[in-house]
Amino acid sequence: MPLYIVATPIGNLNDITFRAVETLKNVDVILAEDTRHSKKLLSHYNIDTPMRSFHEHNESVKTKNVVQQLLAGKNIALISNAGTPLISDPGYVLVSKAKKSGVEVSPIPGASAVISALCASGIVSDSFIFMGFLPAKRIARLKILQANAHLDKTVIFYESPKRILSCANDLLQVLGDKRVVCFAKEISKSFETIKSDILPNLIQYLTADACHQKGEFVILISGIDKNDKVAGETQLDKILPILLMEMSASKAAKIAAKITGIDKQFCYQKAIEL
Repeated sequence: MPLYIVATPIGNLNDITFRAVETLKNVDVILAEDTRHSKKLLSHYNIDTPMRSFHEHNESVKTKNVVQQLLAGKNIALISNAGTPLISDPGYVLVSKAKKSGVEVSPIPGASAVISALCASGIVSDSFIFMGFLPAKRIARLKILQANAHLDKTVIFYESPKRILSCANDLLQVLGDKRVVCFAKEISKSFETIKSDILPNLIQYLTADACHQKGEFVILISGIDKNDKVAGETQLDKILPILLMEMSASKAAKIAAKITGIDKQFCYQKAIEL
């Protein structure tokens, strides 16, 4: 029988589909990331289907048993605390094993913080990449930001409220003060905020009131202009051979990255190919 991947609201409880409610009422078991959290949603819609805990710490252990139940004819639904399961939430191991075992996996579409933020950001939406949560440690975070700073598509991350200010300052260091970035939080809730602006203004907003740093954030970074990217790579092609005549590929890449604004790893790859 099918494994249903059911999207649930990311804030407002009314943001759930009729099909999702019907599915949750009719399955045999609901696997929930946090049963206490999900109880509020189920109670609101008079759903009395039994729930079982299924989260990142027990997914590997419980997956085999869940797949066995599915193969035995049980209908099971997977939900996360909010939004679409598997998007920076548990479920990949289960879905992968279920499909390999011949179990039908059926998505029940609905809310997603990534897509909701993107469509309301005013930032280019026809080409984007979602990178999940940014690393908690600053050095790792800077490396990720630097590696994605020069893409000509929108880059999307999640960030926690306790790190949003330090992350904003890291973004300013990597992107400069002209790039448009969107901070979206509390989507569909009472204090929904979706701000697209240059980083100095966004940092000013965050520091103006401590409450502005509360809530889980979706960060959207606008891609660089394609003409600027071509110009930067043209400049790189001119200066890299000259630098390589005087220094190692690693040092040449580091200097070239500072001059052109292009990611150091990209510069290094170009250097070793010359």
